[in-house]
Amino acid sequence: MIDRNRHRAVIKFSYLLLITGLPLMSQSQTSDEQAIRQLIKKQPEGWNKGNIEEYMKGYWQSDSLIFVGKKGLTYGYKNTLKNYKKSYPDRATMGKLQLDLLRIKKLSSNYYQVTGKWSLKRTVDDLQGYFT
Repeated sequence: MIDRNRHRAVIKFSYLLLITGLPLMSQSQTSDEQAIRQLIKKQPEGWNKGNIEEYMKGYWQSDSLIFVGKKGLTYGYKNTLKNYKKSYPDRATMGKLQLDLLRIKKLSSNYYQVTGKWSLKRTVDDLQGYFT
């Protein structure tokens, strides 16, 4: 037979751990998510100033980067930057960029999956798509 007082003490202790632990877990997740949101907010600022290099600070600066676009795969940060500059040679073709976050999902302690929508407003036409 279980001692009722002991059982209540275990439940109270578990509850206390749950209440005190959750703010710490959500606080670190919140700071990670805030950093991601800041990055996504900052990228269009660089783009809309006509500064592709500033925009690209949000990309993984590695030869292992794989960019997926309408023309297929581009391998590496430098090649991706080169393609952006070729495809968007001036402010008119760059237009005004807007990024909208749809989801931030924590995959592990070091990695998040970010899904969103991008749109370009230009005088000639408008473009839009999704990113991960």
